[in-house]
Amino acid sequence: MEFEKLNEALTFIRSFYKEQPKVGIILGTGLGALVEEVEISLTISYQDIPHFPLSTVESHAGKLIFGKLSGQNVIVMQGRFHYYEGYSMQQIVFPVRVLKMLGIEYLFVSNAAGALNPDYKLSELMILEDHINLLPQNPLVGKNINELGIRFPDMFEPYSNKLIDLAQEIINQNDDIKFHKGVYVSVSGSNLETRAEYRYLRTIGADAVGMSTVPEVIAAVHMNLPVFAVSVLTDLCQPNNVKPITLEEVLKAAAKAEPKMAFLFKKMIEKL
Repeated sequence: MEFEKLNEALTFIRSFYKEQPKVGIILGTGLGALVEEVEISLTISYQDIPHFPLSTVESHAGKLIFGKLSGQNVIVMQGRFHYYEGYSMQQIVFPVRVLKMLGIEYLFVSNAAGALNPDYKLSELMILEDHINLLPQNPLVGKNINELGIRFPDMFEPYSNKLIDLAQEIINQNDDIKFHKGVYVSVSGSNLETRAEYRYLRTIGADAVGMSTVPEVIAAVHMNLPVFAVSVLTDLCQPNNVKPITLEEVLKAAAKAEPKMAFLFKKMIEKL
């Protein structure tokens, strides 16, 4: 049944879009401005695509953008879906599965996250080397979709070392860009964590905390799709350095960091 829904969405999009896409990009909270860098050929609202969820979070536009970035055909998700919005894991990863079926060869992901590592500062960026999944459900629970991947995908390398190395090459050539490399932990939200929870998350090995990304990455690995992901650090979650924060402050911090993330994405896509 799920595969039939995916095919219905695929058929609908293919009736408008005939190109062979190279890269799929998921833009997180406050990180939609990269779309301005895309030579757009087609825009489709999520609400028009069969079985697509709808974005309910401020700053998530809810559009699928088709065009060129750095000379490559890309499909950009301007807005993603979260478990705290009430969606099932299958709904959250539905768009990623459709992007893979459309033919993307790489998945680039961005998110807004809280900095747990005391060496991290506001509006810096972290390349994801690994993650910890504390979400209460997994998108692969249920009958396996054999057409997409195997029953037990190995998560030994959830984030492509090849893409991380490419990013490091670009960073090394640009002294004004500073990126950390670290571990992202995903929690359900939508409340932010307590100081005790921040201490716990840091103790178990996380450098940054957020409420997204991991389901999409699990689905991508299931489909043998290489992933590169970046967290924009929009608030400080070190237990001794916590203060109340608003969504407006998160968006402001994301906007400050986004040009650096956009530069890295563009340079990497150019070299793929």
